[in-house]
Amino acid sequence: MFSLFLLGLRTMKFQWFNAREVTDVGTALASQVAPLVAAAQTSRDSKAAEKDDKAFAELLRRAKSEVRLLRLNIYKRAKLAHSFKWGLLEKGVPAAPADELTKLLLLHLSRKETDTASGRHFAGAARIPANAGDGKNLFIEGNAHFKRGAYEKAIAAYQELVEIRPDHAAALANLGAAFCTVGRYKEASHYLRRALETQPNSPDALSNLGSLLLSIGQIREAENLLRRALKLERKHVDAQNNLGLALVLLGRSRDARSRFQKVLKVAPRNADATYGIGQVARVEGRFDEAESMFNRALEIKPKMPGPLAALAGIRKMQSSDRTWLERAETMVASGIAPLQEAELRYALGKYCDDVGDFARAFENYKRANELQMSVAEKYDRKARTRFVNDLKSVYTREILSASRDGSSSSTKPVFVVGMMRSGTSLVEQIIASHPAAMGVGELGFWSDVVSAHTAAEPLNKPTREELAQRYLRVLSEQSADALRVVDKAPVNSDYLGVIHSVFPSARIVYMRRNPIDTCLSCFFQKLSPSHEFAMDLSDLAHYYREHHRLFMHWLDVLPAGAVLEVPYEALVADQEGWTRKILDFLGLPWDARCLQFHETKRQVATASYWQVRQRMFPHSVERWRNYEKFIGPLRSLTALNP
Repeated sequence: MFSLFLLGLRTMKFQWFNAREVTDVGTALASQVAPLVAAAQTSRDSKAAEKDDKAFAELLRRAKSEVRLLRLNIYKRAKLAHSFKWGLLEKGVPAAPADELTKLLLLHLSRKETDTASGRHFAGAARIPANAGDGKNLFIEGNAHFKRGAYEKAIAAYQELVEIRPDHAAALANLGAAFCTVGRYKEASHYLRRALETQPNSPDALSNLGSLLLSIGQIREAENLLRRALKLERKHVDAQNNLGLALVLLGRSRDARSRFQKVLKVAPRNADATYGIGQVARVEGRFDEAESMFNRALEIKPKMPGPLAALAGIRKMQSSDRTWLERAETMVASGIAPLQEAELRYALGKYCDDVGDFARAFENYKRANELQMSVAEKYDRKARTRFVNDLKSVYTREILSASRDGSSSSTKPVFVVGMMRSGTSLVEQIIASHPAAMGVGELGFWSDVVSAHTAAEPLNKPTREELAQRYLRVLSEQSADALRVVDKAPVNSDYLGVIHSVFPSARIVYMRRNPIDTCLSCFFQKLSPSHEFAMDLSDLAHYYREHHRLFMHWLDVLPAGAVLEVPYEALVADQEGWTRKILDFLGLPWDARCLQFHETKRQVATASYWQVRQRMFPHSVERWRNYEKFIGPLRSLTALNP
């Protein structure tokens, strides 16, 4: 979904075209050639000579790739030859070999194909690092490789340079960008952070690290870095576009649109900003506009994976969409970055699922998850079990009964929880269709609370009072008038004891769906890499069992009437009956608009943005049977289905 606006594609600020740079390159090349000449004059060993041949051939190849980028005119060619020859003479190379080498170099650079045989007479011992001086040649070499897409070679050059010059901020940033392009995201993050340590106020490094973090799901840190980049360089296009994408994911589509519009005002054919406008239209439910923007982005930039993948998510695909299928499969095979391939694989899986080709769908989903796993932390089953055990031991019935003092009596908060992909977005949409209620998506507030306060002990009275005030302030900022405000973050299922200790009068709606359907839906959806359990069926089965074990504990220790369980399958079968039960549970009068939830105009930034705008159909019930021969570890979850 996310484009990486890499430093090497636009923001490297080269100065290759002045004569001094040409002189420096010639001198640096001479510094490398001179030792080879000296070694060749003393060597009598044929194997050593053969090795020297290869070393000199490699030197000529590298020289050609570097110097080609200087776009030599007659004047610059003369300057290069002069500096190269005098550099050799200063290093003690006799005049005759120096003249011959200079002619050989110029002849080699003028040829369309590399002629390595011509280096035979001037073989040397071993390749001397290109950065014998200040590293300028290595930097030029790395940039040249990056520009033509030879990222592994660029990485080798930059790494050699930063070993010699650990504080070379531009090389560190470019190295991070190159690692990012080949899908080595942890190394990319390491070098981009080192670049920022060396040069904290680099808009390009800030933008690139922000872009990387955005792509691996660390959205809040990405937002902060991108805002810092724009504070330093207000017109930084890449930072503006990436900040817009971050804001879309954070549910702030109006602000996101303004970011993309600023870019399009000065660059109407900017593909990334056009794609961004399509993403805003998508989360706001304007699918025709979204499709138009995605297609326009592809007209501008035909090989852009993001909008091509997005097209599959805004409607049900048909067999007649084979042109899309062929284009997606061609792009997947073209060697794109791993996360871009993952995005397209999820889209291909959806296409195949939509048209009933389930074996091929599963194959694409499986590959997509393997690619996602390459940037995710390994799911720690033992840590998850310990976390559940800690919450169960701390939040007992006795502790929750004693936590009333300092808690809030507000009934404004409503928590719609459950396993991801269990129908939480659907129920939020139903409630938000009521004129007295508002849905605010996934706030993340309680995750931050648990991160800041250990789960090994209950919250004390002052903390509960402070959290109640803060959370109500957050809800009021979203809607001051609504009687009920829905926070539908599925992860809040873990924190029901914490939440109840602060808001004992708040209503909790728990969505329960067939566990295999739920887990397969997680596996089939492009979730953030931070959901590390969702990319492997065995991990999913473990996570679900722990989720179920913790929820059973909450049902046991929370007071009767605090939680309403809503079976997804029953809601689909009896929409009106269960809608009435939900509204009654929340203390809201009946309103028929809740039955027309798909017509409610509001932004939905979760993965269910398309489904909640469709009428309720039973096709998602027991969907797992289409994939029965693939579900493997999920079969054991059948016992947890009531």
